[in-house]
Amino acid sequence: MKKSQSINPWGWIPTLYFAEGIPYFIVNTISVIMFTNMGMSNGDMAMYTSLLYLPWVVKPLWSPFVDIIRTKRWWVVAMQIIMSVAFALTAFSLPHPSPEVIAAESTPVSLFSITLVIFWITAFASATHDIAADGFYMLALDPGTQSLFVGIRSTFYRLSSIFGQGVLVVIAGILEQRLGDVPRAWSMTLLAGSALFALLTLWHIFRLPAPASDSSRNLVSAKDIARDFGRTFVTFFSKKGIWVAMLFMLLYRLPEAFLVKMMNPFLLDSIEDGGLGLTTQSVGLVYGTIGIAALTVGGILGGIAASRWGLKKSLWPMALALTLPCLSFVFLSLWQPESLWLIGSCVALDQFGYGFGFTAYMLYLIYFSEGEFKTAHYSLCTAFMAMSMMLPGMVAGYVQEWLGYTSFFIFVMICCLVTVAVTFLLKIDPEYGKKH
Repeated sequence: MKKSQSINPWGWIPTLYFAEGIPYFIVNTISVIMFTNMGMSNGDMAMYTSLLYLPWVVKPLWSPFVDIIRTKRWWVVAMQIIMSVAFALTAFSLPHPSPEVIAAESTPVSLFSITLVIFWITAFASATHDIAADGFYMLALDPGTQSLFVGIRSTFYRLSSIFGQGVLVVIAGILEQRLGDVPRAWSMTLLAGSALFALLTLWHIFRLPAPASDSSRNLVSAKDIARDFGRTFVTFFSKKGIWVAMLFMLLYRLPEAFLVKMMNPFLLDSIEDGGLGLTTQSVGLVYGTIGIAALTVGGILGGIAASRWGLKKSLWPMALALTLPCLSFVFLSLWQPESLWLIGSCVALDQFGYGFGFTAYMLYLIYFSEGEFKTAHYSLCTAFMAMSMMLPGMVAGYVQEWLGYTSFFIFVMICCLVTVAVTFLLKIDPEYGKKH
């Protein structure tokens, strides 16, 4: 206990949540840009990168074992070591298709088999790390300190988003131009990310506290685990309004699930192919920096609005904020502007709306999780959240290849009707979420 008390939370909370975000964004965003730049077709790229969401979908299945086998600190450090090694292996596993194959967007998926396997291992380790880190946060801090640092952890997670989707992409873009070798540029970028993550891991080995409450519960029997696990699922699927809740969790973000998977390929693809023809570093600036900043502001304002209006009153404004800005991509695909500021403004508008509208979604997950097994039920809700992005993303690329970009974005606007429909079905306590 002495060790836990002697380590200032400022010495590990910012770095822990910065480290939590990096692998998620490398696996789910950088992989999209990297595979697109290396000549994988949009259909194959969207299918295989969407499957990388699977560990976050199924993580409730093994979260009980993280609770009882070894300590949370052990899981955090072990997963960070695995991910440090995995990032380095990814860098060395990248194939080197010829420039002609890349330009023709005919690089076969089979060349990336090893890379995809390593990415999946990274995703599994990252999802496990999420479970352990959040549990460790609650064990290492008293309730008052938890409240104090909740904003800090969110801030550094957002900073990791800008680093992963902005800084690393800009670095890769600069290297692509200077080296004239796309695979080598991405290998060097991933090695840089691996080195940084290894330093964070080394820091946490020595600086994470070891609270007395963080102990493994090896005496718990497999029978007890199975019983509690079963009760969690039975009580969740027996909740009142479960079918409406599942529809909402799976379909509220349907337009954005299609859009976000094809956003970066659209920005990168040539004018002739219906895209905007941006460079990789421009995409890092437009989406990974400006877009993420707008997303963050939207989320902050969404939280303020929800606390004033409550979930019920804020639901419709947020649903509209999530859907209507998708029109900006219809505009971009029709006019294909060259102005980086205009493109950045459209992306920022969409991301701001997404951040604002996503607040209602997250608040509803908390609302539906209330009652017995609150934590476990929230974990199941987040599994549905991950599934809502994975399933549409798997087919998004094939739909885009079939329709073309302009028709694809019109299709996304049609999907907005689904968001409206599932929002209409919800019945919510008018006072829930209001700050009194």
